[in-house]
Order: sequence, then C-alpha cells, then structure tokens
Amino acid sequence: MNAQKVLSDLKRRFPNEPEYHQAVAEVLSTIEEAYNEHPEFDRYNLIERLCIPDRIFSFRVTWVDDKGQVQTNMGYRVQHNNAIGPYKGGIRFHSSVNLSILKFLAFEQTFKNSLTTLPMGGGKGGSDFSPRGKSDGEIMRFCQAFVAELWRHIGPETDVPAGDIGVGGREVGYMYGMYKKMARENTGTFTGKGLEFGGSLIRPEATGYGNVYFLLEMLKTRNIDIKGKVVAVSGSGNVAQYTVEKLISLGAKVITMSDSNGYIYDPDGIDAEKLAYIFELKNIYRGRIREYAEKYGCKYVEGARPWNEKCDIAMPSATQNEIDGDDARALLANGCFAVSEGANMPSTPEAIEEFLKAKILYAPGKAANAGGVSVSGLEMTQNAIKLSWTKEEVDARLKQIMFDIHTQCVKYGTQADGYVNYVKGANVAGFMKVAKAMMAQGIL
Repeated sequence: MNAQKVLSDLKRRFPNEPEYHQAVAEVLSTIEEAYNEHPEFDRYNLIERLCIPDRIFSFRVTWVDDKGQVQTNMGYRVQHNNAIGPYKGGIRFHSSVNLSILKFLAFEQTFKNSLTTLPMGGGKGGSDFSPRGKSDGEIMRFCQAFVAELWRHIGPETDVPAGDIGVGGREVGYMYGMYKKMARENTGTFTGKGLEFGGSLIRPEATGYGNVYFLLEMLKTRNIDIKGKVVAVSGSGNVAQYTVEKLISLGAKVITMSDSNGYIYDPDGIDAEKLAYIFELKNIYRGRIREYAEKYGCKYVEGARPWNEKCDIAMPSATQNEIDGDDARALLANGCFAVSEGANMPSTPEAIEEFLKAKILYAPGKAANAGGVSVSGLEMTQNAIKLSWTKEEVDARLKQIMFDIHTQCVKYGTQADGYVNYVKGANVAGFMKVAKAMMAQGIL
C-alpha cells in the first residue's frame, strides 16, 4: 500500500471533505507497515474498501415549528463497515453537521468499535438541525420526522444508532418512540435509552468514566498517581461532565471547562458542589458556561479554548480539531505530560505530531473515548437477553474493556525505545481485526 496514493485518490473522488481526509490520513500513516506485511490485503484492494463507506443515506427532514412555520433540514446516516457486527454509532444534531464530518466519524467509529472487543461495526448519522433554543415540542417533532425517513434502514441486527453532540436521552427517547411506532417492534434499536424502556445503567457516564479509566492505565505505565494532579477539561456537555465527576472522585483538581462561547478557569478547582451547579445549568436550564464564572467569581475567557492554562493533564472533551499546533506547544511549555481525548479527533495532525515528538502520554479518541460505545454494546446485550445488570456489573465490565483496549494499544504501539505510541497502537489493533474479518468473508 502506498498511503499517499490512496489518500490522493480519495481526495480526487471525494473533494471538499477535509475532516474525512484528515481521519483517513491519520490512520493510513500508522498502519502502512502492518498492512504491507500482508500482501493478500492488496490483492483484495482491502484498504480502499475499508476507507469508503458501505452506503450513505441522505434525506430531507421537514418539520413544523411552534409558530406553524414549515422548516427543512438535511438528515444523514453513514453505514461505514459491518464486518464484525451491526453498524453502530451515534447521531449528531448540530448546525455544523455535513457529510465530511459524518464520514470521518463513521470511519473512526469502525476502528473504535473494533477495539472494544464487542461485535459492532461502524456507522454515524445526524442532521444540521440544532436543538439549542428549540422547545421540547419542536425537538420532538424534528426527531419524529428524522426517524420517519430513517427507520427502514436501522434495526437491532442491522444498524443501532445512539446519541452524540446535540442528542441526549431526551432526543433518543423521541427517536426510539417513533421507530417503535413505525417498525411495530420493541427492540434494542437505539442505545442511550431511558432506564424505564431498556436503557443501561452507567451509559450516560460511560464516555467520561471510560476516558478516565484509560488515563489511569496510561499513568500506571509511568507510576504516576492522579491524586492532586491539575487537569484542564474542555466542553461542558455529557462527556466533560462525567469526566470531571470521575476526576474529582479520584482526587484530581479540575480547573477548566468550556462551551462554544468560551471557557472558565477556576484556580480553586471545580468541586462536587460546583459540578452539581454545572449539571443543572447545562442539562436543565441549557445555560452558558460564563454563568459559572459569574456565580463563583472566577475567570471567564470569551471566544477561547483553555489550553493556555497551566495543567498536568489535558482532556479535550468538546469537538473535533479543538487543539491545534499552537495549543499543543502551549500545553507542553506549561508542563502538560498527558493528553487523553474524550472527543472524537480533537487534536489536529500538527498537535498530534507535537505530542508524539515530546513523547508525552497521548491517547487518541478512538481508544480513550471508546467507553461510551462500549456500554452501548453492553446495553444491546442486556436488551437481547431481556435482563438488566447492576451499576456495579456494568462499571466493572467498562473498566475491563478500557483495560483491554489499553493492552492492545501497548501491544501494537510500543516502540524500540519503550515509548508507547498509542495512536499507532490503536489504529493497528483496530484495523487488523476488521481487515481479517473482511478477508474471511470474501469480496462483498
């Protein structure tokens, strides 16, 4: 395989999709050596088949707002690869959603799901509809209209969507309700459901908790205790909230959180009481993070990200490409020795290069944030056997999965000098499982 040629061909065939190109380039650059050890992969044109989605559905979503005005949005579902199980991946509602972003997310999801050891393929979907500022009624009508178009293409053994940015328990509930009505079945077709109708304990916490569990495994390799360490977290949604909750319980000091308008810096640290306020602010009142700064009298920086603040550990938990090269250099200059990604692809290629060059502990999202989809997989299992596991059982399984993912990364990513390149480790481990499954199933 010539990685540059593959990437050039993809750019020619799918122009103006920078996020998709970036995700593919990052994977190809790390798996080339392992790929070339298997000449049979090339004969089957495996890499191109793995980069291009199996199928993409795009559709218009028409709904009525509270004023009686008809609105339209675009809806998408990218079914990327199902070699090891049903397509599995979240649905994102955000004004920035386009096909490039969803193709990158579905591509990443394929390798992430492979790493979990659970039988799940990769997919992703969404719409350029933004729930912010919309009433519950408007959100319900949009979700119902979205699923009215999508329902034929999903199912418990076909494609199992979940939440993502802009899609939480409320939106999943509305979508699942409509799916159930259209398909006339009550199955585990969505994950992230309410506990009353098939949801799993620990699912809301899973991405944040899993990220911290992976971080702990990385820290163990250097005999570092997380207690007392200063952590900068970005975001203030589901992933960030539960990342901070777990960090506080372990004795770390979290000094930042953010949203799309800016970030807060609390030098005293965000404690359990302050975090409870953030939960209420964000989940109930849908407020902005600056209100935290007003309430607790700390610094708020408009239109900026928190990576210039001095910290030991950075945990980007907001969105893609939120840490660029300058941010990475600022983190390193301030003594940051570990970065663990709660978001999908939050670091640009230049930032990743800086982290690897400095040989800090750096965990890419496809490994570190796999806890969310892991517990989604556990939710699918509980739905299939018509049983619910306790919080302790689910948490124990999540910890074991994150431990196993870390073990795979170390196996495939350890360099001659002993440094663990988690990017290479995650990519090679995820790729090899999917590649071998595709080879065994023939040319499809």
